[in-house]
Amino acid sequence: MHTSITGAAPLSEGIGGRYDSALLYLDDDSLLIVRVPETDEAEADAVRETTALAGLTAGVRAMLPFRAPETLGQARIGGRTARVQTYLPGYRVDAAQIPPGRGVATAIATAIAGIHDLPTSIVQSAGLPARTASQMRADTERLLDRAEATGRLPFGLLRRWSRAIALDGLWNVEPTVTLGGVDPAAFLLTDVDKVPTVTGLLTWGGLSVGDPAEDLRWTASAPDAAADVIVAYAAATGRAPDSMLAERARLHAELEFAKWLVHGHDSGSESVMTDAVALLDSLDDSVRDEAPLGSGTVSLDDAIAALGRVPAGTTDAVDTSMHTDAYDPGMLDGYDDEDTPAEPATASVTDLETEPIEFSDWPGAEDAPAAEESDPDDAAKNALRRWTGTA
Repeated sequence: MHTSITGAAPLSEGIGGRYDSALLYLDDDSLLIVRVPETDEAEADAVRETTALAGLTAGVRAMLPFRAPETLGQARIGGRTARVQTYLPGYRVDAAQIPPGRGVATAIATAIAGIHDLPTSIVQSAGLPARTASQMRADTERLLDRAEATGRLPFGLLRRWSRAIALDGLWNVEPTVTLGGVDPAAFLLTDVDKVPTVTGLLTWGGLSVGDPAEDLRWTASAPDAAADVIVAYAAATGRAPDSMLAERARLHAELEFAKWLVHGHDSGSESVMTDAVALLDSLDDSVRDEAPLGSGTVSLDDAIAALGRVPAGTTDAVDTSMHTDAYDPGMLDGYDDEDTPAEPATASVTDLETEPIEFSDWPGAEDAPAAEESDPDDAAKNALRRWTGTA
C-alpha cells in the first residue's frame, strides 16, 4: 500500500532550541513527525533516542500501558540526519503546573512505575547503559568532586551532599529500568472519563538501568504534588518498598545545580558559572535549616491520608504541547484525537533497516518556517529556579 504526503506544517512553541521539526499530513488522514537536529549534541541525543526506541520490540511495547513513538525512516539533510516518527496525540503538563491529588500527578507516577517494573534484560539486550548501586554512588561522588574542584561550590552544600553520599542506607538501591531523569512534560495525557490518563511517552533517549529515584527528581519542582506522586508510585510498583526513594530523588534534584556548575566550568562559560553560583547560593540558603538528607522519609501514612481527602476528578492541566519538541495548537484545529489512527499503515518498528525517505518533494516543506525544541539545559535550570523561588 502506497501512502503519500499531502502537506506539511511547522511545529513550534515560539522558543529557540535544538531541532527543526515539522508535522506531516498523509493521504490516509494519519500524521507523522519529522525532526532534524541543529547541533552535534542534538544529533548525539537523537542517535541515543533512536537506539532506545529500536530496543522497544513489539513484545516490550505490549507490556507498556501507553504508547511510544516508532521510527519509520531517516535521511541525511545538510549534514544532519532527519528522522521520521509516528505522531502521538495528547496534552502535556509542566512539573510546576501539576496539582496535588488524583489526576495528573498520580497518572504520571503510575506510568513511571510501569517503566521501572520492566525487565532489566530489555536494556541489557539493547546494549544500553546499566549501573549497579555502587556505581550510582561512585558516579554521584565523582560529580561532587568535580563541582568542588571548580572552587565555586558553597561549603554548606559540599557538607550536605558529602554526608548524603557517605550514608550507606541511602544507597540500598534496587537498580531498575529508568529513563535517566525523565521530565513529566514528556508524558502525553488524555482525559478518560474526565480523569487524566497517560497515553504516551515521547522521550526515551535516557533509557538505561539505574536509580529509580532519578526519574522522580522533578518532584522538587512540584512540591504540592510530591507526596501524592511518591504514594502513587509506591502503590503502583511491584518492587520491594524503597524507604529512601524520596530522599534520593531530592538529592538528585539538588545535584542538578552541581551539574550546571560543572557544565559551565567544562565549557569555559563564565556566564553559566555565574548563573550556577547564584543558584547554588540560593539553594544553600534555602536548605541551611533543613535536616540532613537521609535523616527522614516521606510518611506514606500521612500522604495516603492526604490523598484520600482529595476528590477524584479532572484537573486544570495546561495543554502545552501535543507532541515532541514543539507545537502550535492552532495547526491541528479540526483534528479529532479519537479519529487519529493508532498506527500509520506502513509503520514497522521491528525492521531496523528503515527505508530512506525522500524529503525534497514534500508539499509545503520549503515554505514552512523552522520549529525548534527547547534546550534541556534551560528547562532544567528554569525548573530549579522555580523550586528555589529564584525565577
